[in-house]
Amino acid sequence: MYRTNHCGELRLQDAGKKVTLAGWVQKIRRMGGMTFIDLRDRYGITQLVFNQDIHAELCDQANELGREFVVQVTGTVSERSNKNKHIPTGDIEILVDDLVILNESVTPPFTIEENTDGGDDLRMKYRYLDLRRPNVKNNLVLRHKITFETRSYLNKQQFLEVETPILIGSTPEGARDFVVPSRMNPGQFYALPQSPQLFKQLLMVSGFDRYFQIAKCFRDEDLRADRQPEFTQIDCEMSFVEQEDILQMFEGLTKHLFKTIKNIDIQYDFPKMTYADAMKYYGSDKPDIRFDMKFVELKEAVSGNDFVVFDSSEYVGGICAKACASYTRKQIDELTDFVKRPQIGAKGLVYIRCEDDGSFKSSVDKFYSQDDLRRITKLFNAQAGDLILILAGDKGDTQKALSELRLLMGSRLGLRKTNDYKPLWVTDFPLFEWDEETQRYYAMHHPFTSPKKEDIPMLDKSTGDVRANAYDLVINGVELGGGSIRIHDSNLQNKMFELLGFTKEQAEKQFGFLMKAFQYGAPPHGGIAFGLDRLVSLFAELDSIRDCIAFPKNNAGRDVMINAPSAIDEMQLEELSIKLIETKS
Repeated sequence: MYRTNHCGELRLQDAGKKVTLAGWVQKIRRMGGMTFIDLRDRYGITQLVFNQDIHAELCDQANELGREFVVQVTGTVSERSNKNKHIPTGDIEILVDDLVILNESVTPPFTIEENTDGGDDLRMKYRYLDLRRPNVKNNLVLRHKITFETRSYLNKQQFLEVETPILIGSTPEGARDFVVPSRMNPGQFYALPQSPQLFKQLLMVSGFDRYFQIAKCFRDEDLRADRQPEFTQIDCEMSFVEQEDILQMFEGLTKHLFKTIKNIDIQYDFPKMTYADAMKYYGSDKPDIRFDMKFVELKEAVSGNDFVVFDSSEYVGGICAKACASYTRKQIDELTDFVKRPQIGAKGLVYIRCEDDGSFKSSVDKFYSQDDLRRITKLFNAQAGDLILILAGDKGDTQKALSELRLLMGSRLGLRKTNDYKPLWVTDFPLFEWDEETQRYYAMHHPFTSPKKEDIPMLDKSTGDVRANAYDLVINGVELGGGSIRIHDSNLQNKMFELLGFTKEQAEKQFGFLMKAFQYGAPPHGGIAFGLDRLVSLFAELDSIRDCIAFPKNNAGRDVMINAPSAIDEMQLEELSIKLIETKS
């Protein structure tokens, strides 16, 4: 037995016990004839004491240790005279009388501490060392607890966990597939699943009326803070349900996780907001409702004053930032530069200051009188000391830019606290989105999403106005999960394929097995998938999902620790019947 206890376990009531610990050397401090070592394992840190007067040889041996050496010590638990209130074991120390070096370590490339001196690239290269840091380790512990509690909740709700295949056929709709060549079938390829969508629907046809899976999913798309080429979903499907059944079930799961993981008891029903209202008031289908600052549409109110920017724009809208009228010209110029950044794309910013004396100061004073400005500010219910910020342009682009400005102001005003959670359901998404480049409709979610029953007659004559029986769970501006009621009628599914531009042959080739299954009695069904990585990062109050994944990829989709992806041997290529061609740079 290498240890009788772990390094986060011993307390003052254990004083006098003879114990054996094993772990990594965190720190070494030498003070006169005493050497103090912090010993670390997964569970915590315990201070070791070596006394030169009692064990001179042992103390000399301790002084030869380096950071991250793996050691085993035996000694007696003793009360510390200089207690450390910052760690659970801070009341005790171990008076060591035996030391065994289990393994030496070279000097690590960065400090194995919460506030490390290692940059992202270095930490990713030595991820196995980075995972020793307590904050990164705690993220993985949190991930374990969330998956454990998810399984516990769903098991009690009679869900069955079923694994679905990783090697499947390619489906071109949606993001790019990762493809895998088949040696046994030369010239043919598997794809890695973007989600278990088709298989979970087939499970519903099979009679497994409540399915879930902690599922690995793969998408070959450009990365950002909340995306990885491989990610994990809490994937679920239910039969004989309507939308409200699914919302209640998974609102229950969300409340269960908040209670068991964060000790936050959410007693109220999550509010619901239509997609149309989310875009109208927040310019986003994942609105952050921790603060108000809703959009006010101004096109009618500001037109006709010979200000060409407003008169010629499709959309004019603004937000009211409370108690910000004291913003200097420099601060407003910074906001203007922010909205004009290429990734945001606004052409400029108009402001109206509500002064304390009841007057107004604006960047468009020569076009609008004081009475005009007063009329505009009333639309915001603005008070003295408030600052109105206005953008104009094409509707979609301007609403998105105004959304980014709203989030920036919310952050500046301290209204986006990471430990303040405001969940909501966004519903009634458009079923289709139009692509100008290809001049065709695409499914906003996927081709199996059911339209709202009352909108089915509009499929031919007002295709773009048809609403989906779809829903997203949004918390603090993050889309944590999304799903829909599925099409279970073969005729309606064929109509959907037709509207999406599939020929009968294409639909048969890609989805014929699903359509055939529907002919054998498909029940009404629907589901949802939660992004586990996003859920963990939200609970851990992280900006990125990377630190809640054990071995993530960098922003270029590379694993710099194992140097993947990489070239493969010519013999392997030959076995796979693959020949590489040079690409033009």
